[in-house]
This record gives sequence, C-alpha cells and structure tokens, in this order.
Amino acid sequence: MMEEEDLEFVEELEAVLQLTPDVQLAIEQVFPSQDPLDRADFNAVEYINTLFPTEQSLANIDEVVNKIRLKIRRLDDNIRTVVRGQTNVGQDGRQALEEAQKAIQQLFGKIKDIKDKADKSEQMVKEITRDIKQLDHAKRHLTTSITTLNHLHMLAGGVDSLEAMTRRRQYGEVANLLQGVMNVLEHFHKYMGIPQIRQLSERVKAAQTELGQQILADFEEAFPSQGTKRPGGPSNVLRDACLVANILDPRIKQEIIKKFIKQHLSEYLVLFQENQDVAWLDKIDRRYAWIKRQLVDYEEKYGRMFPREWYMTERIAVEFCHVTRTELAKIMRTRAKEIEVKLLLFAIQRTTNFEGILAKRFSGCTLTDGSLKKLESPPASTNPFLEDEPTPEMEELTMDKGDLEQPKKPKAPDNPFHGIVSKCFEPHLYVYIESQDKNLGELIDRFVADFKAQGPPKPNTDEGGAVLPSCADLFVYYKKCMVQCSQLSTGEPMIALSTIFQKYLREYAWKILSGNLPKTTSSSGGLTISSLLKEKEGSEVAKFTLEELCLICSILSTAEYCLATTQQLEEKLKEKVDVSLTERINLTGEMDTFSTVISNSIQLLVQDLDAACDPALTAMSKMQWQNVEHVGDQSPYVTSVILHIKQNVPIIRDNLASTRKYFTQFCIKFANSFIPKFITHLFKCKPISMVGAEQLLLDTHSLKMVLLDLPSIGSQVVRKAPASYTKIVVKGMTRAEMILKVVMAPHEPSVVFVDNYIKLLTDCNTETFQKILDMKGLKRSEQSSMLELFRQRLPTPPAGPEGASSLSLLAPTPEQESSRIRKLEKLIKKRL
Repeated sequence: MMEEEDLEFVEELEAVLQLTPDVQLAIEQVFPSQDPLDRADFNAVEYINTLFPTEQSLANIDEVVNKIRLKIRRLDDNIRTVVRGQTNVGQDGRQALEEAQKAIQQLFGKIKDIKDKADKSEQMVKEITRDIKQLDHAKRHLTTSITTLNHLHMLAGGVDSLEAMTRRRQYGEVANLLQGVMNVLEHFHKYMGIPQIRQLSERVKAAQTELGQQILADFEEAFPSQGTKRPGGPSNVLRDACLVANILDPRIKQEIIKKFIKQHLSEYLVLFQENQDVAWLDKIDRRYAWIKRQLVDYEEKYGRMFPREWYMTERIAVEFCHVTRTELAKIMRTRAKEIEVKLLLFAIQRTTNFEGILAKRFSGCTLTDGSLKKLESPPASTNPFLEDEPTPEMEELTMDKGDLEQPKKPKAPDNPFHGIVSKCFEPHLYVYIESQDKNLGELIDRFVADFKAQGPPKPNTDEGGAVLPSCADLFVYYKKCMVQCSQLSTGEPMIALSTIFQKYLREYAWKILSGNLPKTTSSSGGLTISSLLKEKEGSEVAKFTLEELCLICSILSTAEYCLATTQQLEEKLKEKVDVSLTERINLTGEMDTFSTVISNSIQLLVQDLDAACDPALTAMSKMQWQNVEHVGDQSPYVTSVILHIKQNVPIIRDNLASTRKYFTQFCIKFANSFIPKFITHLFKCKPISMVGAEQLLLDTHSLKMVLLDLPSIGSQVVRKAPASYTKIVVKGMTRAEMILKVVMAPHEPSVVFVDNYIKLLTDCNTETFQKILDMKGLKRSEQSSMLELFRQRLPTPPAGPEGASSLSLLAPTPEQESSRIRKLEKLIKKRL
C-alpha cells in the first residue's frame, strides 16, 4: 500500500511540474541557464550516461554523488530562505492596501470641496454677468435693426433713383448706382418673405429688364442691322451703356457684341460675295488687307466706346476668320476644278501669314468663349526645325545626317489662331499631294537619267565609299514636303504624303540602287544571282573592275544612309501627325528594302572575291599530291588566293570606311563561303601521300593566317579583327587542319586510326570518314573493314531526337582548339 501511495505522489508531483511552453519560455528568459537539470525535456537516463559514458568512469561515482547531494542541499537552503522570506508578505500587503484606501478617501474629500467651491464661483459669475448679457443682446439687435433700416432706406431711395435715371438715360450714374443697389439687395435675401422687401426686389429686376431693352434699342438705333453706313463717331451715352451692360444679364452683353460685329462685317460680306472676282484665291490678300484697315478704323473710332475687357478688336478679327473660312470653303467647293497647286499654296501661305500676325497682335483669350469658339486649337507641335520654318515657302532646306541628329531647338509658343482660317484648305490638299506625287516621279526619273549620263562614281579610297548625291537630294525634297504639309494639315493629308514617300523610297531602292548594281555574266533577273563568275582556261575569270567594286560599295553606303535616314523620317512624320494617326505611319517595309539592297551588295562583293579564288582551289584539287616528294614553300594556288584577297579587300575596306559594320559582315560572309569551299576541294585531293599531306597542312596554315589578317590586310593601320570573325576562321580552318592530320596518321592499327579520327574531328558522319579514306588511297576492301569498325566505335548517342542531332553537330571546345593549334604549329615547325 505504501508503494502505491508513493507512486501516486510521484505522478501528482510530475503532473504539477509539467509547465506550459509559454511559462517555460518566460522562465528561460528571466532565469537563463545552461544546466541540463533546468531543461524542460530533462532525461535522467541521458544525463547519467553523459556523466558516466564508460565503465571506467564509474570509479568516480562517489564524487559525483557527493556533488549532487551538495547541490541538493544548496537548493533546499535557497528554497527555505525564500519561503521564510514570504512569511510576512501577506500581512505587509494588507497594511499597504489599508493605507492606500485611507489616502484615496482623503483625496476624494479634497476634490469634493474644490468642486463645491467652483459651483459657488460659477453661480456668482452668472449673477454678475446676467445683466451684461442682456445689454449685449440688446445692443446687437439694435445695431442689426439700424443697419437693416439704413440698407432699406438706401434700397428704396436707390430704386427710385434708378427708375428715374433709366428714363433719362443717365447710364453713367446708373452704372454706379445699379451695382450699389445689387450689393444692398444681397443683404435682404433672408427677408424676401416680407411683402415690401419682395416688392422692392421685383422693382429692381424690372429696372434691369428695362435697362437691357433700352440699351439694345439704343445700339440698334446707332448701328442699324440693315445697311452698311455707320454713324460718324462713338457716343458717350453708348460708352456708359456698355458699363451698365457689364452689370446686367450677360446675354445683353453678348447681344450687343454680336450685333455690332455683324454690322461691322456687313460691308465685307457684300464686297467679297462669291460672284465677285475679288473673292477668288488669287486675290485673297485683299481680304486680309480689308480687315487690317477695318481694325485700324475701329481702334480710332470705337476703341474707347467698349470696355477693354470686352476685347472687341480680337472678337472682330476672330469673327472675320470664321466668316472667311466659311466663305472660302463655299467658293472652293464651287470652283474646285480651277484650283491649282501654285494657287493653293499661295492662298495657304498668305492665310498662315495672316494667322501669324493675329497671334502676335492678340492673346486668343476670346477663343475660349463657348459662344464664339468654333475651332479647336492645334495640338502641341514637336517640330525640331520650327525656327527654320516661319512660312511654308519653297525655301531651300537641308536634311543631311547632321541636321537630323542635332539636338532639337526649343519649341516656339503655340499659335492659338493656327488653322482658324486655313482649316478650309484641308479638303483640297489632295491637289498638293497629287502634285508632289508627280514631282517625285519626275525627280526619280531625273536621278536615273543623271546616273546614266554621269556614270558610276569615281573610286574613293580616302574618305570611304561616297553616298550618291541623288540620295541627299531626295531627302531634302522629302523634308520640304513634310514641312509644308505639316503646316497645311496634321491629319489625313500627312498620311497620304507618307504613302507617297513610301512609294518613291521603294522606287529609289529599285531604280537607282538595285537597278545600278553591276550585272554578272550569269544572272536570273534582278538580284537573284546563281553564278557570278565563270571559270576560264588559263585560270582567268570574269570579275568586277575597280570601278564596279567602288560602285557596289557606293550603293551599299547609300543604302545604309537611306536606311538610317528613313528611320528618322518615320519619327519626324509621327511627331508632326495627329496623335490619333501615329499608328498609321509605318516605313518598316521601306527600311527592309534598303536592308535587302545592303545584303545583296555584300553578297555581290563576297561572290566576286569567292569566285576569283575558285581557279586556285580547282588547281589545288587537280594536283598530283601523291607525287609530292618534299615540303617546300606555300603552293602557287595559295599565292594566287592571297593575291586576289590583297587586290580586292583593301579596295572594299577603303570604300566602306564609313560603314565599318558592313565591312565586318563582308569579311564574315566571305569566311563562311570560302572555308567550306576550301574543305570541299580539300576532299577532292586524292590520293595524298604523307609528304603531300604535310604540304597541304602548310598551305592550310598559310591560308588561315591570311584569313585571320583579312580585315586589316594591306592597311597601314593594323586593327585587331572582330572576335566574331576570328572565331569563324579559327573554327573552320582548324577543321581543315584536323582533316589533314587524320590523313597523315597511319591507318594501322585500324582501331587507333578510327579512335584518332573520332577524337580529332568529333565527326560521326560516315560520308566524311569515307572521303578521308579515299584521300589516303586505301583499297575498297580495306575501306569496308575500316567503315565497319568505324560504325562499331561510334559513341552511343543520347536518347531522343535532340541528342541524336546534337552529336553530329558537336564541335570542339575552345580549349581543345587551342591545344590542337599549338600541336599543329609544332608539327609544321618540325617539318620545316
């Protein structure tokens, strides 16, 4: 029974000692400890195993037990001390609580006394100030009453005076009095329920209505709508009436302005009727001269009659513009067949000049009035040549590279009157577009005729290939047309003009550039050339002359200039056209056309040099390499190839000095064409003796060095060849060298030969292996066994089609190529 009770006690004790993770974490933060006995997950067995890891350590068990007993006694002492220290804590706490309660009671009593005294003070202040408040309210009400009575007196007297002055047309006094009455009447809005006040308000409104009708009648009498004859001078009465109209309903002011302007322009409508000879476009100057005189006449006679804030001069000019635009549109619709380009441009020029004069003279503030605004102001201009384009006259403009690439000039302020009259010409701009179409067609024909008459450009080896002069002339004309059209319209006419530009850019590319590329001895129309050169007996081939090479380079440089300038032209067109139409400006097709001309020109140069080397390669393949007895200097065919390269490449480089990137493309394309052809002819050299293979290896190395030096060959300034070009040459010519190394290797034992081939060429193509066997001059029986062994020794390709295809395209790493090159150089030095 005792044992069961002990077990229950131990279980209860363990249950009590199981603390929650939060409590355990808090204890660890307050009392951090590294002692294993303090850990929540303490394991007695593991702890004992730590103290006695081996049997020999049990010899110290007594010492360990004594240390633990000592630690237990210390803990017991600490617990005893803490428990004894907490004996009197409860009593001390109760005593402190009682003292706090007494202090709170005393504080509450003091606060209550203070509140009672404050209530008494407040009551005393209220009694003192009660009479003062009554006096303040009385004073405020009395002041309000007096002020209201004064306003009422002023209002009543003002209404009487206003009615009397209105009958006597004393507008000068009425202007000041009416404004005062209106201000006083605002104070009585909350008293409109009083009949007398409401009656005075109605009398004021009636007086305003009467004033408006009376002033309109006075202006109608002074400026009758019928007839064009106006009185001799302004009236002081009307001037004061305008001041009154400023205070009345705004419709009165608008009606006065409308009638006066209509009467002022009535003579214009009569003089420039549609059936009058002076109304046609050739005499459009007279319209603008007439309004200038009228504005000067107005300033002299009526400038002081209307208030300055009415901007009557500007309003007259704006209304004249609206009337002129309407009348011109009507007469141009009627006589559309009589409109010619020169006449149209003359009229537009004079009109835009007039709009410019208006912008200098007026601010354009009246254009924002809803009743008079009939034309939206144009979008913000982004024209970088704005300061060079004051008028759309046919002045000489340049559009070379420097002009297009220079920083943009600050944009001039917008003209708020732009298009206010000239907008009427936009429906007839098709005449201008058709004219430009015709002019550009004639310009292209003249370029063709001039090229035939003058012949190809002279060789230029100092400053690089010359751009054809016709190219600059074409873009100068393009800029002139673009500037003119953007001043005429930024809408659909600009789209039509860009279409014309596209048409003649293509024609220039076809007729001037592609059409003048030198023709070869065998061609199939246009630039699709199947064979540039024919081999002739005696190792002479048809090739381009120096003039023809210079012409190709000049056409390439011109196409490159056209490509860059066409891109800039597209950007300028997008800047000048309306934002909603920018997506319709696209010259990508024309830029692609010039890119094609560039590509074809490079291909012609490559094929010319490539074909010039063909006889030498053919001679190489026809030599009896099995009869070569010793290794000498480079073979004659190598000398021939180097000679052609030294003849052509410096000419091409000098004439492409301004377009270095395309010279680099030429070099890369030539390397990509020549090296595979060289390897193909190399396979035709069969059979080859050991000495013959060594001679070919020497020749191959010589060609490799020449090709690596190709970009700067014959140049006084030696430049490092581009990395992309060097990589192609090294890769291609290293393969040719490896082929010869395989040919030089003994074919016995066969396994070593096959493994050596796979290692050097990494080529798993049976056809290539067959060609190398032919070069070695092996018999068919030996080749059969060798091919069978080759198939067996081929490495197993990875699973899947991608792995199979990648094996045939496997290329040596740069490290392998470098190692092989070093070995090859050592071999050549040893042989020499």
